[in-house]
Amino acid sequence: MHQGLNEKSAPRETGALLSDNTTGTQGKKAAIPSHLYKLVNDLVEVDKRDSALLELSKKREDFPGLAPILWNSFGTIAALLQEIVSIYPLLSPARLTSELSNRCCNALALLQCVASHPDTRSAFLNAHIPLYLYPFLNTVYTYRQYEYLRLTSLGVIGALVKMDDSDVITFLLQTQIIPLCLRIMDNGSELSKTVATFIIQKILLDDQGLAYICHTFERFSTVSDVLRKMVLGLVEQPSVRLLKHICRCYLRLSENKHAREALQTCIPNELRDNTFASELQDDSEKLTRKWLQQLLRNIGDIPPDNTS
Repeated sequence: MHQGLNEKSAPRETGALLSDNTTGTQGKKAAIPSHLYKLVNDLVEVDKRDSALLELSKKREDFPGLAPILWNSFGTIAALLQEIVSIYPLLSPARLTSELSNRCCNALALLQCVASHPDTRSAFLNAHIPLYLYPFLNTVYTYRQYEYLRLTSLGVIGALVKMDDSDVITFLLQTQIIPLCLRIMDNGSELSKTVATFIIQKILLDDQGLAYICHTFERFSTVSDVLRKMVLGLVEQPSVRLLKHICRCYLRLSENKHAREALQTCIPNELRDNTFASELQDDSEKLTRKWLQQLLRNIGDIPPDNTS
């Protein structure tokens, strides 16, 4: 039985990650209270680290200035990475407990804070810290504690790509993030699929990302096949939010000449025959309807002058 996360039990940063707001908490100014400095110092002390991780992860969204403090404090990032690396031996065979998963996810939440901040993002990338998360993305167990770890790790990568920084895309294209996301899109829970698809979408929206995926037919077809399977899955288990990201991925692919020609024959009929009309009829889905119509216009299903 699948023991994935539902909407209520998901990490709280997931909703903010997938929202249209790209500024997050960066625009807020809040002085860092003295007790937070003490909690940051506590991270380097093993016996105090667990409670410090929990308290800091709760407060990070209220204090965006926490990220530079975490990055520049002696031993803090090393302590967070130690929490992550200590989980590796428990990934396979499955020996990860919920308690250890929650503790590691608190460390990941602080890394997401660092990844999101404009003053620390470049250093975060230059240190190749996202690579420490890939073993979590590579897990296949569906137990809740593993799913939580995957989803929180995806949240860190999602926070990076949400900033629309071409340096982030340059870095990610040199790693295995695309095949890792595609596997999660193929086999993950609905929430993990949604965040993984969001990451692929943001990679595609960058010119170098689109060029990379469309550089060979093999790369394009691998992405296209996963998107097609997801569309077919949505017929049985609808998810408007996931459909939105899928449509945006397809639309961006259709802006590449060679991909557009291939999509004329490989795009699923369910996107052509109003299968999802009822899911998209609400006014809140106007943008998704627009993307879908533009996609069908790009591949020649709708005449260019048809604006209905």
